[in-house]
Amino acid sequence: MGLMSDEPRPLLVDRTPFPADGIDERLRAQLTFLVEIDRLKTILRQSPLVAAERRENDAEHSWHLAMMVGVLAEYADEPIDVGHTVQLVLLHDLVEIYAGDTPLYDTAAGVDQAEREAVAADELFGLLPKDQAQRLRELWDEFEERRTPEARFAKAMDRLQPLLLNWMASGGTWRTPGVTADDVRARKAVIGDASATLWKAGQRLIDEGERRGWSRSGSGDGGDSAEQG
Repeated sequence: MGLMSDEPRPLLVDRTPFPADGIDERLRAQLTFLVEIDRLKTILRQSPLVAAERRENDAEHSWHLAMMVGVLAEYADEPIDVGHTVQLVLLHDLVEIYAGDTPLYDTAAGVDQAEREAVAADELFGLLPKDQAQRLRELWDEFEERRTPEARFAKAMDRLQPLLLNWMASGGTWRTPGVTADDVRARKAVIGDASATLWKAGQRLIDEGERRGWSRSGSGDGGDSAEQG
């Protein structure tokens, strides 16, 4: 989990500071932010990769979602602006740089997840010039609140992508102790808020995974506090 403190957080750019002159203040802030988000590549998720024997990181996850938006946009139940939706999926997990990842089905960690991530959003986006900080915070809020067709489709991609990875891993995190196929269905149901077609396909994979014994049948207490699985 990310640590919240009143002390200024050391930034990656502090390791090799930019020259004192020759870079204006606005650009300096933008470059500082862009260096800082390199941390996203170090945040590991629970989902297993298909192409390698390791877990996925947040940067890889965000890239995959962006590709999915472009490829699967035709299945959105409402017209969406693809470029806007790509922006949403690329930034939605940036807050985990400071807030940390919330482990799958960890209900205890999920209690303060929203608060931790909101604080992290203020801190991270606050590195940017004020106008851009406000714009990125608005995009992050839009994703979290799912108040637009683009945000609903972005959230659907966020739930569909790990479903595909877990299918390829013969269950993956679906095999988490205490988790059942019904828990997986409940977690993935938001896909249907954006695309009936994609949710039908997702349900087919979940059903088949249950039939093959990749997830437990029956009701469980997995909950829906985390974003992976």
